Amino acid sequence: MDGTQWLVLFAGVAAIGWVNWYFFLARRPSFKAASAAGGVQEIVVTVHGGYSPSTIQVSKGKPVRLIFDRQEESGCSEEVVLGSFGIRKFLPAFEKTAVEFTPSQSGSFEFTCGMSMPRGKIVVE
Repeated sequence: MDGTQWLVLFAGVAAIGWVNWYFFLARRPSFKAASAAGGVQEIVVTVHGGYSPSTIQVSKGKPVRLIFDRQEESGCSEEVVLGSFGIRKFLPAFEKTAVEFTPSQSGSFEFTCGMSMPRGKIVVE
């Protein structure tokens, strides 16, 4: 292998490593409890290369409103999936989109983009 081939190989391995770190290992602001207003637990989740906050605490049996504020045009973040609650919602770029549900059981529930790359967690107590 000549120098150019080694450079291309190294760049490819570095790109793969960066993508894995960014989507699976990078630390983001992680935890926030939803605030209750008018009987609804509400929190704004910024969507920009991931979810911020990525972990949300809510109470069981009370309505929840997650407002996803999508601040990018990346195809990966164009929808959010809350599989445990049967929710799949399109998120228009540079707009806020509300997702509402009422958790009926305690536990930890994941939310992801449509390709399951950026991930977040809802902790129901």
